[in-house]
Amino acid sequence: MLQKNVYFCPSQLLISKMKYYSTNKQVPLSTLKDAVLKGLADDNGLYMPERIPQLGSNFFATLHTKTPQEIALEVAVALFGEDIAVAELRSIVHGALSFDIPLVKVSDNLYSLELFHGPTMAFKDVGARFLARMMQHFTRNERAETNVLVATSGDTGSAVANGFLGIEGITVTILYPKGLVSKIQEAQFTTLGQNVCALEVEGTFDDCQRLAKQAFLDKELNAQRRLTSANSINLARFIPQAFYYFWGWAQMPKGSEVVACVPSGNFGNLTAGLLAKRMGLPIKHFIAANNANDIFLKYLQTATFSPRPSIATIANAMDVGNPSNFARIMDLYGSNHANVTADISGYRYSDAQIRDVIKRTFSETGYTLDPHGACAYEALREYLKKNNTVNGFFLETAHPAKFKETVDDILGTAIAIPQKLQAFMSGQKQTIGMSNRYEDFREFLMKN
Repeated sequence: MLQKNVYFCPSQLLISKMKYYSTNKQVPLSTLKDAVLKGLADDNGLYMPERIPQLGSNFFATLHTKTPQEIALEVAVALFGEDIAVAELRSIVHGALSFDIPLVKVSDNLYSLELFHGPTMAFKDVGARFLARMMQHFTRNERAETNVLVATSGDTGSAVANGFLGIEGITVTILYPKGLVSKIQEAQFTTLGQNVCALEVEGTFDDCQRLAKQAFLDKELNAQRRLTSANSINLARFIPQAFYYFWGWAQMPKGSEVVACVPSGNFGNLTAGLLAKRMGLPIKHFIAANNANDIFLKYLQTATFSPRPSIATIANAMDVGNPSNFARIMDLYGSNHANVTADISGYRYSDAQIRDVIKRTFSETGYTLDPHGACAYEALREYLKKNNTVNGFFLETAHPAKFKETVDDILGTAIAIPQKLQAFMSGQKQTIGMSNRYEDFREFLMKN
């Protein structure tokens, strides 16, 4: 089980200001600013805070009386307050969380935490908007331009593009797999222009992620271009995702044991939940819902992590064959498989099963799921069948209209497209074709 008050760098306990270490532990500790602006450590590891602050009993006793913004600010101050003033964090939090995050009851002890009420109608609005504002804070008085590279399987690209749109001194390059994202998702990051450039890559999400990682590790390229990431490998994208676990727990029936189910792709979301638990949030158990890309489920079953090429599914944001944040999970648990499986269960669903879940759930409850939420809903439902004394919420990570063609086909109806999404569909697509060869991508970055 996760243990409280664990400090990961014992030799650094006397340092008062938070530092950040690489999960590969081959480079010196970093400041928050450097970790955020670098994104990926020089040894190819992911940054983690050297210590995880504990939130006291008074915080949890009054959680149900607070707004999502108030909760997020207290968590942000605990994590980042040694580097950023409270007034500035308040501005960052309120700018990032300018929308509702409702908890909706679907059945007796099963709830949906709807994370799709932001500008791009996906959960990644939370982390992407927070990261954009934190990065703006750190680069406000600098002349050098910051170049954000983002690999996306769908929603990350739209959330990051819109989060950074128009921010002076920062350009955004989105890499996405050609033909493997929905039309609405694609429109959300290919029609913006300004400081956002979309590259349509011949390949899969894993190819896009590989290209970005190679660029981050290219010393010559980085000497000429300040490159950073806005994927969940960036700690300022991944950590804010912990906010909504506190909010979800606060809205659950008082006094009940609570479990949380997460549709899992690159595992930033699940890792953020584990971080929230390490900070003291009393979530009893986590459930990782997988589609056909079941690498993490296989790890839970066998204690062996075996990345493989991703498989295209209708839950495309989960189509990841080598999840980056697995390294953070291993770091949190000291690579102890028994401890991981004590806190996390896993389930897997095929496209046919996902379709059946969406259709059945709508028929039985009237609730419309997107393909990713369908995986999480069904995994939670299966878990609660065997653990009927607890209550659970699942993360509904995107509005079903973002997958309109798929959901319409399953339900035999035409779901309405919210005005927020309609606005993107009216724009003109602006993309640049790109091979999956690093040499071609590097040449593009050097010239642009």
